[in-house]
Amino acid sequence: MAAPYPPKAVLETALYATDLDATAAFYRDVIGLTEYQRAPGRHVFMRCDTSMIMLFNPDITQKGGGKLPVPPHGATGEGHICFRAAPGDMDAWAAHLTAMNVKIEADFEWPNGVRSIYVRDPAQNSVEFAEAKLWDFDT
Repeated sequence: MAAPYPPKAVLETALYATDLDATAAFYRDVIGLTEYQRAPGRHVFMRCDTSMIMLFNPDITQKGGGKLPVPPHGATGEGHICFRAAPGDMDAWAAHLTAMNVKIEADFEWPNGVRSIYVRDPAQNSVEFAEAKLWDFDT
């Protein structure tokens, strides 16, 4: 049986970090997200408008368990997230990241003319900023 309709958006994204405090501080202080929920040593959930960035300690979530029947999950290595930037905000993001002493790993223009800026969070996940038109979405 086919799905009733394609999903409209991603509701949540998981990234993995063993130092949850430092990684949550990055998303709060540098990116501007708001902490929504915390389970010390296990996870920190950060609200991003109408979606959630879930920061998990992979050593704990790979074990599973807990009060809810959520299957074990986790990843090793560097993950990736891309934040949608408003048209014309890329210069402001570059300036803000530089002012916050966040090293810009890459700043370039794709063949379709969209600019991407890449940095790393404290867990070494790749964090990108780009306009939605990178994927031909309306901005």
